[in-house]
Amino acid sequence: MRPLRTALAGVLLGVTLLSGCGSSDTATPAPAVSAAPSGPFPVTVEAANGAVTIAARPQRVVSLSPTATESLFAIGAGPQVVAVDDQSNFPPEAPKTALSGFKPNVEAITAEKPDLVIVSNDLEGVVAGLGKVGVPVLVLSAATKIDDAYAEIENLGTATGNRAKADEVVTGMKQKLADLAAKAPQAKLTYYHELDVTPYAATSTTFIGQIYALFGLVNIADEAPDAAGGYPKLSAEFVAKADPDLIFLADVKCCRQNAAALAKRPGWGGLKSVKNGDVVELDDDIASRWGPRVVDLAEAIGAGVAKAAG
Repeated sequence: MRPLRTALAGVLLGVTLLSGCGSSDTATPAPAVSAAPSGPFPVTVEAANGAVTIAARPQRVVSLSPTATESLFAIGAGPQVVAVDDQSNFPPEAPKTALSGFKPNVEAITAEKPDLVIVSNDLEGVVAGLGKVGVPVLVLSAATKIDDAYAEIENLGTATGNRAKADEVVTGMKQKLADLAAKAPQAKLTYYHELDVTPYAATSTTFIGQIYALFGLVNIADEAPDAAGGYPKLSAEFVAKADPDLIFLADVKCCRQNAAALAKRPGWGGLKSVKNGDVVELDDDIASRWGPRVVDLAEAIGAGVAKAAG
């Protein structure tokens, strides 16, 4: 079995690449919005758990998804959020609690008196359990493509009465990603994105693989004999033989990986990316979520590409 962190990743990024060491987030079709962008309540949002109707503008939102938490605060819904899960570590002002997205407890959630709950998976029967007490739940799973990420932010805007700001955030993300892609050298460099020390990787078919594709990079994991749903387990020999121009590490905080650690792996000390200093240490959390900070991930990737091509 794949380690929890990677399995989640499979469910992200098409995370769950899981946030570097823990994100309760995980792949869903992009939810559609059936309400007008700034229309009055009630509104209906098509989430992974079907059409969810929200009668009035939520005033007590509980988020058990680190990605949703980031998006809620980015769109101006922060004042409506009364509790977030134990993995929601950004932004710092988010009201972090002991609530779990991996093992959601209906009783503990209802103690927060929520009028809207957002999760990334329907685990432990949380949707049905909260439904019995009349609390609407949005299941917003991991994005499998960039447009899914945009749609989820827009849907959160509709669900919380902050659609105009959500549209503004999405427009800004699109522009920044386009600008970063336009500035990239497009040098057709090869790369390896490491999810964990197993090592598991992510192919170009995943959400994160599509971010790398913006920079014209060639993913060595695409040649893996078993793609495993986009998250193949590679052998050390496979990576060494591919000898990628760039290595991106998404297991820095969780697993203390860096260029020095890679150099100690059998056969990796001679990799050109290690010798040339083209090992990019990513923020585990940013690399495993698909909210507004995707732009920060793209900036880190772009900087690495510019250096390697330079």
